[in-house]
Amino acid sequence: MAISRSQLAKELEPGLNALFGMEYSRYESQHAEIFETESSDRAFEEETMIVGFGNAKTKTEGQGVAYDSASEGFTSRYSHETIALAFALTEEAIEDNLYDRLGARYTKALARSMAHTKQVKAASVLNNAFSSSFTGGDGVALVSTAHPLSGGGTFSNRPSTYSDLNETSLEDALISVSTFVDDRNMVIALQGKKLVVPPQLQFVADRLLQTPGRVSTSDNDINAIKNMGMVSDGYTVNNFLTDNDAWFLMTDCPDGFKHFERSALSTSMEGDFDTGNVRFKARERYSFGFSNPRAVFASQGA
Repeated sequence: MAISRSQLAKELEPGLNALFGMEYSRYESQHAEIFETESSDRAFEEETMIVGFGNAKTKTEGQGVAYDSASEGFTSRYSHETIALAFALTEEAIEDNLYDRLGARYTKALARSMAHTKQVKAASVLNNAFSSSFTGGDGVALVSTAHPLSGGGTFSNRPSTYSDLNETSLEDALISVSTFVDDRNMVIALQGKKLVVPPQLQFVADRLLQTPGRVSTSDNDINAIKNMGMVSDGYTVNNFLTDNDAWFLMTDCPDGFKHFERSALSTSMEGDFDTGNVRFKARERYSFGFSNPRAVFASQGA
């Protein structure tokens, strides 16, 4: 009995799927160090910030209680992208028993492409953080000196003058984060939790966060950042950052960086009658972005 191309594809598919899964999982999911992953069942997701209440009022004896009203702030939209790639094994390659060699190579290459693309997409949120061409829900760049407040005024999540990563700039960043205010100009008391740096700054970050004494001094001073338990989640190196002296201090602000997964990574395989080729495809659908810019304090470097 002859074996049809569809049957051949079914026979080949499990082996290729296994190779794909093994290769895809080899690549570190660096985006998980930055983004919180949520599932989605729509074409896009929107998150609307809530403007809370102001300071409570002192109630005079015998008088009525004061009322306040909450309102909606800006809305951030996450538009999902479909990421897909495929390859084909020719009828002749299968006929000549080259499936084992070519199929394994192509499948691993496809898995690497899918994994690499995902990390590039994720890192682009930080790589474009300082560009006014890539704005958030509040109408300005992720990192800006002019984030508008609903109650009037603005707040900044960057130094007034960009600076390289060092002891002074990191201490100033931690102080700035602790003074962030909400839309009603109330101090939130956020904390800097994690440094995200490119490979070029990993040694600087390690010295700043891990050495017991002050960096590059002959004094007997302690490293206050380490001694006080600040930046408690340490640092992470992101190989997909394009600016080799930019650094990002992630905070404990909720609803910051989001990764929405619309369709999980899947693979499929089919035979083509006209060409005799067997085609293997990988596909997933997701989005990366941010809602609350208070989730980060960053600098482009000096």
